[in-house]
Amino acid sequence: MAAEGSWRKDVTAYQWLVLAIASAGWVFDAFEGQIFNITRDQMLSDLLGVASGDPEVLYWGDVFLAVFLTGGTLGGVLFGWLGDRYGRRPAMMLSILFYSVFSGLTYFVTDVWQVGVLRFLVAMGVGGEWAVAASLVAEVVPPRARAHMSGIFHSTSILGAFLAAWVGLLVGANWRLAFLLGVVPALLVVWVRRRIEEPEAWLEARERARAEGGQQLGSFRDLLTSSEWAKRAWLGLLLATIGLGTFWGVSVAGQDLAQDYLVRQGVAPAIANERAKFAYGNVEAIAAGIGMLAFGPLAVRYGRRRTFMAYLAASTVVVPLTCYAAPSYEWLLVLLCLYGFFTWGLHAGFAIYFPELFPHRLRSTGAAFCFNGGRLLASAVLVFSGWLKALPDMDLRLAIVIMAGLFPVGLLIVALMPETKDQPLPE
Repeated sequence: MAAEGSWRKDVTAYQWLVLAIASAGWVFDAFEGQIFNITRDQMLSDLLGVASGDPEVLYWGDVFLAVFLTGGTLGGVLFGWLGDRYGRRPAMMLSILFYSVFSGLTYFVTDVWQVGVLRFLVAMGVGGEWAVAASLVAEVVPPRARAHMSGIFHSTSILGAFLAAWVGLLVGANWRLAFLLGVVPALLVVWVRRRIEEPEAWLEARERARAEGGQQLGSFRDLLTSSEWAKRAWLGLLLATIGLGTFWGVSVAGQDLAQDYLVRQGVAPAIANERAKFAYGNVEAIAAGIGMLAFGPLAVRYGRRRTFMAYLAASTVVVPLTCYAAPSYEWLLVLLCLYGFFTWGLHAGFAIYFPELFPHRLRSTGAAFCFNGGRLLASAVLVFSGWLKALPDMDLRLAIVIMAGLFPVGLLIVALMPETKDQPLPE
């Protein structure tokens, strides 16, 4: 048996570089998603001409998150297909340009409909980058290192959340400047262009497809009509729906939950808003990062399915405790650590698990179908979440607990999926 930690010995300098580049793209991916969450109260209150915390702000905030998930679906499927058909490198470059350029253009918005259009286009790039980068990491790294490094890849999204939180604090009420800084990731394209090579597995799959003639790279027909791959694709999509629906409806609501708690304790709204940003952007986010980093080693030891089940079961218990059991703000911060660890941490499993479900010629397409198809269904969940939280007599805590009812459904879905622990990637 290999010694603990010996998986690192198999990893070459180039493979670490691939992880670094893929992770950098994913960090800025997360930044583009989270900067809206950090600044949305100020942005929407300014554009709508209403007070901070107004129900209309909460409603449009969740509607635009649903728009974001829908855009991510289209972009993920499109760029995932491009990644299988034309290569990982060009698809990654184009997806990064999409989310960085359209984020920067948010600086110029004057009405809420413009925000919706740009969030949709940003999301296309965000959804596409994940699918291509997750497939790239899975194909390039050694088999023994795959779960660890794929878990690290997804876990780096927390750096994007930190970056968004710090930028949000830095710019204060000047939310336009925060989005203008979103142009910076476009520089990453130069790095991708110069250093990334197409994986041997994808090159071989392309040659086999050309030689055999019956199989196409990135074929949705092959993905969704094959009895072997279609079941995995649809179950993966449903699992991603649970994860993404609860992420935006529950995990991200940690900031609103903290602000609501402080206001009920008599803290001034402006002060409560800043302390809630700290609770979410630092306390919950740090715990989330630890939870994501832990998923890889746990999946190696106990398997992908058992690890998913543990996180989903724990989330089912932790969410209501965080909503109702905190006797003080300090205790709320402690509970938010568990809240972030489990509800957010389970997302690292998607980067590990989804690429392992599909063959080389369908990997990027299949991973994109699962993760970003889940975004589409989750967008409906977000519309419901926005409606629920905006009800005049609805307690925010109760609304979050209702949304957390999706976690037990996730347990049933995982029970129907295959275990990929210690198995080679499908050919």
